[in-house]
Amino acid sequence: MIITFKPLWKLLIDRDMTREDLRHATGLSPATIAKLGKDGNVTTDVLARICEALGCSIADICESTPSKHHPLSGSPPRS
Repeated sequence: MIITFKPLWKLLIDRDMTREDLRHATGLSPATIAKLGKDGNVTTDVLARICEALGCSIADICESTPSKHHPLSGSPPRS
């Protein structure tokens, strides 16, 4: 499963906000904002802070897509 934060960036565009605006509204560090930009791992606390600042739900800021190989599926990775 791959988690992406593309919906967050679309939401910021719709609200005419920058990543810096998000950082100030949430109190998140520049490193955490960079992780979000690279679809990296962040804590649920980070997601909650973003949702609280933007008045939205987690479903509004991220989405999941199936990965090509799920380690529990029993299927070998395709080359």
